[in-house]
Amino acid sequence: MGDFNLALVIVAIVVCVLVFIFNVYLLVNYQHPDDANQAYFPKFVVVLGLSVAAISILMLPADVANRSACQHAIYNGACNLTLPMKTLWILVYIVDAALVFFIIPFAMFYYEGDQDKSIGKRIKSALMWVVTTAIVCALVLGILYGLVGKVDFTVRHLSSPTTNFPSSWDFSSSQPCIGGASFHQCSAYAASASSEKTWTMRTTFPEYIVALTTIVGSVLFSIFGGVGIACLPLGLIFSFIRRPKAVITRSQYIKEATELAKKAKELKKAADALRQEEKSGSKGRKWRKNVKAVEKEVLLLEEDVKALEEMYPQGEKAETSWALTVIAYLAKLVLGVLGLIVSVAWVAHIVIYLLIDPPLSPFLNEVFVKLDNVWGLLGTAAFAFFCFYLLIAVIAGAMMLGLRLVFITIHPMKWGATLMNSFLFNVGLILLSSISVIQFCATAFGYYAQATAAQEIFGHTLQSLRGIKYLYKYNVFQIAFVVLAGLTFIYYAAFGWRKRKPTGRFQLSN
Repeated sequence: MGDFNLALVIVAIVVCVLVFIFNVYLLVNYQHPDDANQAYFPKFVVVLGLSVAAISILMLPADVANRSACQHAIYNGACNLTLPMKTLWILVYIVDAALVFFIIPFAMFYYEGDQDKSIGKRIKSALMWVVTTAIVCALVLGILYGLVGKVDFTVRHLSSPTTNFPSSWDFSSSQPCIGGASFHQCSAYAASASSEKTWTMRTTFPEYIVALTTIVGSVLFSIFGGVGIACLPLGLIFSFIRRPKAVITRSQYIKEATELAKKAKELKKAADALRQEEKSGSKGRKWRKNVKAVEKEVLLLEEDVKALEEMYPQGEKAETSWALTVIAYLAKLVLGVLGLIVSVAWVAHIVIYLLIDPPLSPFLNEVFVKLDNVWGLLGTAAFAFFCFYLLIAVIAGAMMLGLRLVFITIHPMKWGATLMNSFLFNVGLILLSSISVIQFCATAFGYYAQATAAQEIFGHTLQSLRGIKYLYKYNVFQIAFVVLAGLTFIYYAAFGWRKRKPTGRFQLSN
């Protein structure tokens, strides 16, 4: 048994190293050329944040495997060789909260600071913002923890009288216990409802931080996840439907390229005007609204340029480029269909297992258990895939809403053209969402992940926390998730297959 536990520790170390190497690879290939050989602190924060997010997602399958390490233990001491999962959970999520609320904002303020200022002044300016945020957060957390940082467990007080052992044992369905006609020794089994009491205890401060951070993430998760679980697969399928069917002629290409050039000239003129306003110090609400509008138009222009390049490939390998374009759209169709199956399975599982009381069926929980019976890690791998898919859906939902709602800041990730502020923003979103994804998975797969450290933190303490437990008691986040998923599906079914029409001439708000 100890050998199995040692192998689990070795696998955990190897996976952490591989995650770190993969995130360095992503940073190198996604970063903008302007950030090459500079901005080392933001880059370190990006790699650390991505690693913490990935490891936190993988910790739930590791928690399940860690529980299995003691399943067939011959002696109790064998379980002491397993991973200290509860301590690791709290450590990872405190690091997660520190990154989201302090370290990443500091890195963003420092990176976006005035380049004309010295490094010391930029650090001082960023620290002022972060320290102010830290003081406010510390006061809010301290007050809330002092007032309502308790958990309320509903318990039932059981009592029963005693009697002497009888000379003969007479048990039946009507009298399953020892005793006479007036009472039974096990009559506490049928205790009245009035015997229920509330057992109150104060939770630990680290668990309270995890709980409040989870609430913040759950709001974003319900919105972005509900939208993303539908738009992620349907977006891929409708992208195949809207694909270019054939190569356009040279005259058509020149006409479209001329229109895009005019649009680019208008955007450059608008960006120059906004830059002059920034230098003059007039950065009001209208200025910020116009900046976000320009960012949105630039993204749409880049999409149009990419689509035009696909419809009219150039160069010596034009035919090869067109063939790769066709294959890419076929791959989107396949991935979209597979993703749609996973999304439907997720929504169905939430309805069947979480929203209906009592659950109609364990559904995916039972699937994972059967896969584990086929091969030890097959169910765990499928479990990890469903958790990762949910996190990707959250990111897809944030990107989709960001392109359609101007008040959401757009920070797209592009291969070889992603600035560090966009990297940091998306890493913060991933970290904040990963907390809620883990809590959601621990609840949705409660049957499969039972008796784990994650269940103890997210399944008992969090759902019994005073002032917060009602959000989980009435399934507020799950209902919002399913409703938004349904509305997004209806929206995409009605309008998603249409090609986007040109937005016309771009104008700034006066």
